[in-house]
Amino acid sequence: MVFSACNFLGHIMKTQPNILVSVSPNNIATITLNRVDKSNAFNAEIIGDLLTALNQLKINKEIRGLLLEANGKHFSSGADLNWMKNMALETEENNQKDAAQLAELLNQLNHFPAPTIAVVQGAAFGGALGLICCCDIAIASINAKFCLSEVRLGLVPATIAPYVCRAIGIRQAKRFMLTAELITVEQAHELGLIHHICDDIQQEKQVIIQQILTNSPAALATVKTLCRQCEITIIDQSLIRYTSELIAKVRCSPQAQEGIQAFFDKVPPSWSTANDINE
Repeated sequence: MVFSACNFLGHIMKTQPNILVSVSPNNIATITLNRVDKSNAFNAEIIGDLLTALNQLKINKEIRGLLLEANGKHFSSGADLNWMKNMALETEENNQKDAAQLAELLNQLNHFPAPTIAVVQGAAFGGALGLICCCDIAIASINAKFCLSEVRLGLVPATIAPYVCRAIGIRQAKRFMLTAELITVEQAHELGLIHHICDDIQQEKQVIIQQILTNSPAALATVKTLCRQCEITIIDQSLIRYTSELIAKVRCSPQAQEGIQAFFDKVPPSWSTANDINE
């Protein structure tokens, strides 16, 4: 499965039983979970499809953002229990290979070069929280609900744990991983699991997309790298030197020079969809 290097604007690029992948005319990619009859539950096939889509979208330098959303009533019910049942009969080696694929999916989503937005409705359980926590921005409809339900089945949320702990803090993560209690959309917002509760999630999605499209693509990619560096490094002379060198380098970059000049000229830079830079 290979995506064409050209951008089929406004058209579905790839259709599979489990996911839909498209790129819009404004270069926003969308991956849509489409296993509606199974509440978009994960199995090895859907994980493989998602991983392939991410790997192929990330090499498209024209992509300015990525939406992760789902068709149907629910974002995702988590792991497909029939898949889990079958994997329990496999060897530990085969289970390790299977788990490594999900871990790599989360890693690729976490390191996707353009801004990523999770759009959540209905249930988001188990591994679905990993996908949400790997996205830069997460919004949810008022009917959304969340749960780290693994321990009810004698399982643990192993591969998603680093991203969940980072998103909501280890103390809160321990509570909800240990109790497997339902997390309401209001609690999810308070925890920082999601950024916004939406009456109209499609309208809010468009607002965020327009905000991203106003900003420098190069600066956005650099901000993501900067945040990862700040997350893993203590504030010492090494980090101070890194940040100082980074801003010096960025100031001299073509997009920074264009953006600053556009501000003084009171016109939008070439990457911006804004009509007026001062609006």
